[in-house]
Amino acid sequence: MNPTIHELFQKSRFLSQEANNTLKKHNLFASQWSVLYCIQRHKEMTLTQIWKYLNVEAPTITRTVNRLAELGWIEICSGKDRREKIVKLSEQALQQFPVIKAAMMEFEDRMVVGLTDEEETQLLELLQKIR
Repeated sequence: MNPTIHELFQKSRFLSQEANNTLKKHNLFASQWSVLYCIQRHKEMTLTQIWKYLNVEAPTITRTVNRLAELGWIEICSGKDRREKIVKLSEQALQQFPVIKAAMMEFEDRMVVGLTDEEETQLLELLQKIR
């Protein structure tokens, strides 16, 4: 295995653990936050749009979305055809989102504290090049 990919896997696992620690006080996991953040950015999305955007298998997204709906974070509505489900943030989520986003921004700042602004920009650009 290429040492670059190995290092990315290692950092990915570490970041997931640390994100889960940050989100614990909001009773969320990193995977749930990813879905909420994705929906918030796009206002509303279909389940298909979510799993394609996040590169996660459809059954996993369906389980996560259903759990978030049970917890009151999102609302699921029928789309044009009955099989299509449209997801949007609930009122509760819209009210709490800024606080959680601020906690995640603080988390991100802690994780990249050793990078200059230029290095952080470069890292983001390099990660976006990986296919």
